[in-house]
Amino acid sequence: MQSELSFWTQDQLVEMVPYCEQQSIAFLPFAPLGRGFLAGRFSSFDDLPEDDLRRRLPRFQRDALRADLAIVGRIREVAERVGTTPAQVALARLPTQGQYVVPDPGTRTPAHLRGNADAAGVRLGAADLADLDALPAPHGGRY
Repeated sequence: MQSELSFWTQDQLVEMVPYCEQQSIAFLPFAPLGRGFLAGRFSSFDDLPEDDLRRRLPRFQRDALRADLAIVGRIREVAERVGTTPAQVALARLPTQGQYVVPDPGTRTPAHLRGNADAAGVRLGAADLADLDALPAPHGGRY
């Protein structure tokens, strides 16, 4: 099963991820880095290239993006505590949601590919997971 799952989009945790667990079906979350936002790649709408599709998505609009910087800030705090990057924290969190959850991050550079692969070695403790579970809800709809 493939669907979006990240700190921005968690509705699949209610029914689909548990169903996949019960049936031993792999769940492949796409956009686990919130299209780059959760990795700290963008701090404002103006950071997006003029022809970027994300400029049309509700969560990337100015007010929503500005409000959701609090989410990235909290992810960054956990990353600093663990000694890794926000992207690796976002990726490392997903497999803790179930044994069949395997993140599917898109990447365009060898450096990002290595960083994404290194997320498999990131260990999040109970306090880290509690902090991540307490992240505020995102602003704006997915599409």
